[in-house]
Amino acid sequence: MKTTTPLTHYQLFFEDGGKASLEIPTEPAQEPPDWARLEHYQCRHCPLSAAQSPFCPFALGLVNPLHELTGRQSFDTVRVSIDWHGRHLEQTSTLQRVLSSVIGLIGATSGCPHTRLLSPMAHFHQPFSGSSETLFRALGTYLIGQYLRQQSGLSAHYSSDGLMAIYRALREVNLRMAERLRSAVRAEPSVNGLVLLDVLAAETLENMESPENSLGELFAPYLDDGAEQG
Repeated sequence: MKTTTPLTHYQLFFEDGGKASLEIPTEPAQEPPDWARLEHYQCRHCPLSAAQSPFCPFALGLVNPLHELTGRQSFDTVRVSIDWHGRHLEQTSTLQRVLSSVIGLIGATSGCPHTRLLSPMAHFHQPFSGSSETLFRALGTYLIGQYLRQQSGLSAHYSSDGLMAIYRALREVNLRMAERLRSAVRAEPSVNGLVLLDVLAAETLENMESPENSLGELFAPYLDDGAEQG
């Protein structure tokens, strides 16, 4: 079964006539900077060691995009053109909002141990997702994963506790990555993009505690005692 993430292409057009092209998965940096080293603001819950992985996988994925955006500011207005899965989307937004979407996608495809369970969501990437849509996609991804585990004879857990643990770990990754990027030169747009991404993660985590508040109305047909269940 093919599980690799299709190439997603973000093309950015700035008001001053500048352009930037970002492709995910990203090409590995030929000469990674020191801020991408694993032990530089390494996540406290990171299971990797510098001996096996000298550089942080997530940070490595950010090196080339950040280089492409050197000198840009968070609130720069940008028209973004996105091509993925044979789809095309154009939208005008701020650079930090675009980077929030890009960084989340890079993280999920980077090989970071704490983001790898999000890779199915990356495969079905939805740019500029809000908290309710992210909850729908995250919860759906997690439950499908548990079903496939069960079908493979592995233990499966259908409560949201496991997914909440994933998102708590993800918030730690976001925090440490922001600290890592603040130490890099001209990382301000990416840091602000991570802040937005973490706000989304926090909102999604909060919604997981009572998903019926966000999704219950949409799933009302499933909650009807007389409804046919197939």
